[in-house]
Amino acid sequence: MINVLKQGKILEKTNHHFENGAVLNPACIIKDGITHMFYRAIDHLGISTIGYCQIKNDKVIYRHDQPLLKPDFPYERQGLEDPRIVFLDGTYYLFYTAYDGQNALVAYATSMDLVHFSKHGVISPKITYDEAEDLFRNSHIKEEYVFFETFYKDKLGKNVLLWEKDAFIFPKKFHGQLAMFHRILPGIQLIYFNDFTELTDQYWRSYLKNLGSSVVLEPRYYFESRNIGGGCPVIETEAGWLLIYHAVEDSGQGRIYHAGAALLDLHDPSRVLHRLSEPLFSPTQAWEKNSYINNPEGNVNSVVFPSGAIVEGDELTIYYGAADFLIAYKTIKLSDLINLLKNSQV
Repeated sequence: MINVLKQGKILEKTNHHFENGAVLNPACIIKDGITHMFYRAIDHLGISTIGYCQIKNDKVIYRHDQPLLKPDFPYERQGLEDPRIVFLDGTYYLFYTAYDGQNALVAYATSMDLVHFSKHGVISPKITYDEAEDLFRNSHIKEEYVFFETFYKDKLGKNVLLWEKDAFIFPKKFHGQLAMFHRILPGIQLIYFNDFTELTDQYWRSYLKNLGSSVVLEPRYYFESRNIGGGCPVIETEAGWLLIYHAVEDSGQGRIYHAGAALLDLHDPSRVLHRLSEPLFSPTQAWEKNSYINNPEGNVNSVVFPSGAIVEGDELTIYYGAADFLIAYKTIKLSDLINLLKNSQV
């Protein structure tokens, strides 16, 4: 396989009120040699906000003692979760999961300076699983999509909306259009649009009728037997778009979260060129295996959840949430990973 260096923990909870429960699942972007990290912070009541710190030479050199973003609207009253950040055309786009206690939806905020952010609301479908079932009927998707409809209706109620997470745009437009990965379980889908204002419920209803045509990746290997989801925003390389994603295995000991990797065509990112048939990395450390918080989808102990990656020279640094409790990182030679992928299956 490949030499994935275990660099250890980079951020843990503090006594500050907003992050005295856990810190996890960070968004990362590098600017002027400094890694800006926006992370999910959980308080002792289980409410999530977005915290912020700066990292240089593998050290935290600055950390806010207050949340950068916190719940302001009913759709996010129980928290802002699992951010991803992308820079495109002079603007930083911060995507996050807005959770109201029942529904998980994708929202986003923008910034010009990584300091001041403006929220723009929910962009994912506000459509119940009951409605979605009717729309899915002739959309050429696999039966597994129906499983998740039953799962969430049983767990969270008949009126639960499509559970949407793991969304982010590409840092480049295609034929003048924005491209966005999103996740309707159990796969990863790709949509193109001109402006976020297009993403109305009418748009989504029309889109869901043909959902099968937008699926890019679906579970294939043993370590992703339950579902997969977009992890770190894609990285452009000469060989293609590098996607580090998370994969969930249904094992005899419960769910296990792994990191997977795929390479997508530069001009048509819906086309998967190569994909690893084994995890890029998996939970091995005690602090990656023992969770201390409650998850609305059920407690999960063994978790590595990659959500932010940066490249400096030939070094790829992947930041991830460990056991839904703290943030750690691993490093890999980018050229080694690309070569490994190029020798893997389509």
